[in-house]
Amino acid sequence: MEDKHIIDLLEEHGIKPTANRIVIASALAAGKTPLSLKELEYSILSIDKSNISRTLALFRKHRLVHDIEDGGGCVKYELCMSHAEDDDEDMHVHFYCESCHKTFCLWDTPIPEVSVPAGFVRKSVNYVLKGLCDDCARKKALRRQ
Repeated sequence: MEDKHIIDLLEEHGIKPTANRIVIASALAAGKTPLSLKELEYSILSIDKSNISRTLALFRKHRLVHDIEDGGGCVKYELCMSHAEDDDEDMHVHFYCESCHKTFCLWDTPIPEVSVPAGFVRKSVNYVLKGLCDDCARKKALRRQ
């Protein structure tokens, strides 16, 4: 994603586009899968962990990122393309590979509608399937041969 698009996305979410915020949003956009704080640190050597962490908190507050508890004890982040304040139309299912520990977006699989008891207010949904990704499943099958 080009810097111009990143700046537009930041501004659409009410975030001032500083140099660090542009770099962090660009790193998230470039990731093929959701990224952990540690993975972001490794990919952005020019920004320290605390600055990345504070920026992610700001992004969460303004609904620019989803945070995904991947079921492997790690929180991962991805850019949110939702434009609604109250409803996130960008919610989708994720798949966590128990072998390589990557989390994949299943873009075409929406979060199933789940009703909650009267008086409950749903704020977010974290729907993660676990198993083996196609690469790890293929490698496992080859080892059996």
